[in-house]
Amino acid sequence: MRSVLIKTKRADRRAMAVRARLKRDSSLPRLSVSRSLKHIAAQVIDDSTGRTIAHATTTAKSLGDQLKGKTKTQRAAIIGSEIARKAREAGLQAVVFDRGGTRYHGRVKALADAARAGGLKF
Repeated sequence: MRSVLIKTKRADRRAMAVRARLKRDSSLPRLSVSRSLKHIAAQVIDDSTGRTIAHATTTAKSLGDQLKGKTKTQRAAIIGSEIARKAREAGLQAVVFDRGGTRYHGRVKALADAARAGGLKF
């Protein structure tokens, strides 16, 4: 039990360090990625107003047909292209990438690559 608490505390510290660095160095909206064992979600947040501009997740019913039968990495890529489409519809060209406390590897990298391919710059 204690090791789980220590891991959670370290992950929270990593996420806060990444977020603090992004907020300090940039005034662009933030593309935040949340990952669980089964799902992945992304949202574009304007920190100056505290509002979410666009969001996409694997639990959305509208994407159910596209996600069915895909691997988790393929699903992450679909979410990346979807968030890029929604952000561009909202008039955004560039964002900063907030990976939270997770590594830039696997599903997070697939989402980022798909968002770049969809036209977002970061």
